[in-house]
Amino acid sequence: MFLSDPDVAELVAFRRRLHERPELSGEECETAQAVRDFLERTHPDRLIDNLGGHGLAAVYQGAKPGPCLMFRAELDALPIAEVSAAPHRSRTLGKAHLCGHDGHMAALAGLGLGLARARPERGRVVLLFQPAEEVGAGAEAVILDPNFAAIEPDFVFAWHNMPGMPQARASIANGPAACASRGLRAILHGKTAHASAPEAGLAPTRALARLMTELAALGAGGPVGDGYSLVTITHVELGAHSFGVAPGRGEIWATLRTVTDAAMAALVERAERLVRDAASADGLEVEIVYRDAFDAAVNAPEAVEMVTRALDAEGVKWSAGAPMRPSEDFGRFSAEAPSALLLLGAGEGCPSLHNADYDFPDALIPVAARVMMRVARDALG
Repeated sequence: MFLSDPDVAELVAFRRRLHERPELSGEECETAQAVRDFLERTHPDRLIDNLGGHGLAAVYQGAKPGPCLMFRAELDALPIAEVSAAPHRSRTLGKAHLCGHDGHMAALAGLGLGLARARPERGRVVLLFQPAEEVGAGAEAVILDPNFAAIEPDFVFAWHNMPGMPQARASIANGPAACASRGLRAILHGKTAHASAPEAGLAPTRALARLMTELAALGAGGPVGDGYSLVTITHVELGAHSFGVAPGRGEIWATLRTVTDAAMAALVERAERLVRDAASADGLEVEIVYRDAFDAAVNAPEAVEMVTRALDAEGVKWSAGAPMRPSEDFGRFSAEAPSALLLLGAGEGCPSLHNADYDFPDALIPVAARVMMRVARDALG
């Protein structure tokens, strides 16, 4: 174990400080600074600031040429009010680390402590703290940043805690690891009328009612496999808060989810056709907007093998997993280099991710750090 008990205590305290001061996607200025302050003590060979926004990368150089391994954690929190009596609970109303990004950052900071004491023999290790994961925009912004060209990873790794799995039990998929998803917002424009004469207007009521059923029927969920698709209606809005006005505007939000990017493209086409047909049937104008678009995360066999060897060496029990239904912005890195996303159990009784009473289990910090360091040492010495 490369982390001492005082190291682990320091990392737990660091995680809890991050938890107290959450920042949303695109706003992670103070979080990035806190990470930077921690990493400066580990004397990286280079610190790259403001990657794709508030992103930060720390580079640890080996003495000999070799591959570059990048390990990623996320900076952002969620716009959810935390329900907790913990001393380290969020001090910012309506914002909280309810996905575990605070713990992911702490574990990655643990790698920094180890690399400060012993650089890799060859190649480079890069610790990337990515912004805006929760909205699916951060990875793309990091990759498009001109400063990312200096990193050029040969392999990319990340891990995510997973409630419902036994604590510290690992799961890793070979191939698709996390679903593609995107948010579809359809805005229907008609014409208002007096409530006593609705026939004088163009109301989107019937179109919205139709779409609530037909969009959901495009993807019914079920077991996550090759043909899996799920459409979840997340928001519907119609008209004004008035008894005297027949509505002239409405909108429907739906999250589309598939295992592969190709299946997502086909699902998007079918969903758009339904929306346009429903609008056309009632003479409505329609506007379609997409947000929170996530590529599918696909684990490369060679990267998975590196992780499973590390799990075995560290005595962490693991099993081959299926793709997880939630999406992960890490999927964007799959197109840049062989990558692997590892899941570590947060406990069978742990509240679900994004629940108001969730809190990251600190016991995972040394486990995750140990596995990631083993991956780096096995590959780079």
